[in-house]
Amino acid sequence: MLRVDNLFCERQRRILFENLSFEVQPGDLLQIEGTNGSGKTTLLKIISGLYEDYTGDVDWQLDAWPLFISHKPGVKDQLTARENLKWLADLYQPGIPAAKIDDAICAVGLRGFEDVACGAMSEGQRKRVNLARLFLLASPAWILDEPLSAIDVDGVKLLQERIGFQLNEGGMVIVTSHQSLDVDHEVRYLNLSESL
Repeated sequence: MLRVDNLFCERQRRILFENLSFEVQPGDLLQIEGTNGSGKTTLLKIISGLYEDYTGDVDWQLDAWPLFISHKPGVKDQLTARENLKWLADLYQPGIPAAKIDDAICAVGLRGFEDVACGAMSEGQRKRVNLARLFLLASPAWILDEPLSAIDVDGVKLLQERIGFQLNEGGMVIVTSHQSLDVDHEVRYLNLSESL
């Protein structure tokens, strides 16, 4: 479970949000909305533990760290898809077999690209390598920043199915997106543009 109480954040003398409180339970899907610059990514970084310039309480009650996936492909250009995912797996969950890494690459539609340097891939392919972490790393909570951007229709469908799987398994998903999610679960909304 995640409980956020009385969160306040100001950047460059502009209040992004104040008195922001919400909860996310296992099996919940929370979509955070708002205009550009409203603080969506900052909020995700705060609840992920990546940004500390705020006041208020963020309380996770989980057995493992949440998995944060940024809107920017978090891959190293000089490494291949396989090498990038192995590096991440070794960092977060050492001991993941090589076959599982290849399965994750195939799951996101990149069969045949296992040994291609990510710097030689399109933006959409790099995004798919980044999203392959959802098929590789186990986490009770996913925090996804604009996961639908820069991927094609098939990629969107694949991602929405994977989000549904996470929710069916009792996991929670917190996502920012300017697009509606097409999943067989109730979507709760938090609009940061309306929070002030």
